[in-house]
Amino acid sequence: MFFNSLDFAVFLPIVFMLYWFVTNKNLRLQNALIVAASYVFYCWWDWRFLALIIFSSLVDYCIGRFLTQEERTPWRKLYLWLSILVNLGFLGFFKYYNFFIDNFIEAFSFFGASIQPNTLNIILPVGISFYTFQTLSYTIDVYKRKLEPTQDIVSFLAFVSFFPQLVAGPIERATDLLPQFYKKREFHYSKAVDGCRQILWGLFKKVVIADQCAQYANDIFNNSTGYSGSTLVMGALFFTFQIYGDFSGYSDIAIGTSRLFGFDLKQNFATPYFSRDIAEFWRRWHISLSTWFRDYLYIPLGGSRGGTWMKVRNTFIIFLVSGFWHGANWTFIIWGLLNAIYFLPLLLTKRNRNHLGVVATNSYLPSLKEGLSMLGTFGITVFAWIFFRANSLGHAMVYIEDIFSTGLFALPEIRPSDLIVTIIIFMSVEWLGRRDKYALENILVRRYRVIKWSFYLLLFALILVYSNESTQEFIYFQF
Repeated sequence: MFFNSLDFAVFLPIVFMLYWFVTNKNLRLQNALIVAASYVFYCWWDWRFLALIIFSSLVDYCIGRFLTQEERTPWRKLYLWLSILVNLGFLGFFKYYNFFIDNFIEAFSFFGASIQPNTLNIILPVGISFYTFQTLSYTIDVYKRKLEPTQDIVSFLAFVSFFPQLVAGPIERATDLLPQFYKKREFHYSKAVDGCRQILWGLFKKVVIADQCAQYANDIFNNSTGYSGSTLVMGALFFTFQIYGDFSGYSDIAIGTSRLFGFDLKQNFATPYFSRDIAEFWRRWHISLSTWFRDYLYIPLGGSRGGTWMKVRNTFIIFLVSGFWHGANWTFIIWGLLNAIYFLPLLLTKRNRNHLGVVATNSYLPSLKEGLSMLGTFGITVFAWIFFRANSLGHAMVYIEDIFSTGLFALPEIRPSDLIVTIIIFMSVEWLGRRDKYALENILVRRYRVIKWSFYLLLFALILVYSNESTQEFIYFQF
């Protein structure tokens, strides 16, 4: 069920009405409704994988109970590793089985050996990378005694499967989201209005920006050998705005929808394309995943506490694993490697935490130095996205080679002026709202009602108009 579909437009009001007007007197019944609604939401794609998420939830619920009853360290470690192996085992099988088999075959073929192992026609369960990490955070935090294991199985099932963020995040920590299921929620009009405003902005990002950029990005990347270098640059730029509008749009809709039900999810994007270096970019892009890797992988490996070699090693591990998390393709690994290389000079010169605040905090425009820093960071980010979007490593290399081969300084064959103007206006609004949790949080909120509602109606009309042209699946559904 897509957030930008008619199905969801019917589903959400029904669940909302049942939640606040039928089950509002009973917290456990409200949580049960969330579980039921989440399972319906998930089954909309493929009901066969519902058993997988239920099994994963029950495994970690039981392991949490075992950990609270066990004080012996060897047994506690055994329970922890059981959870890790079960969850990552499912993730590894469904997502990476054929990748390893294919590369195994290629490795032996390189040495002249011929083997014929079987590959499987495996369907990747939607959202498995997200809910796997979410439920793992629970087990790890219980093991570390940062969180008391829950006795309420309904709340735990709701935490793992919470439908607004089930499929593509944000990846919520058990320490943040799970306690919210224990408390009675009350409806707040202002909170609901704010949630609707964020949903509206998320839909605009997805339908008007991402889906329109996708049409041109797909055409250019899929037929890259027939276009000039300048057009290929346009293709990379269109994908750059596509993936941002698509993924941050999903996060906005998820966070806004959660707010309608009285839940607070963490911010997942913070205007990353206004970053002044790659370290700041990664503090602002897919924040829930970046901080997950930081807390559950980077810090346990030693973080930045050791010598230079350890810092470099841990940095490369974290970026390579992040790339591999995105998919079973060498393109994602090279994308992660590139970002590690970008990050390395900042780490070695201890400048990776230079930009912790918002750019141009006390002014409308950035300084010349800030502007050049943002432009440079944006440029290397666009270059890395080529590997992320390319069909294969070979495709990415040919695409980059063709950029510099001919026509780099000629006018692009594809330059949709209406979309380019829309992107400029969109990024201008993002710039004005860069200090907030999402662009529309405070823009026009205190202005004249006529102006404010005219702007909202314009966004809504654009969403309706463009939703009839094309409906693209969210990119991160494949991860």
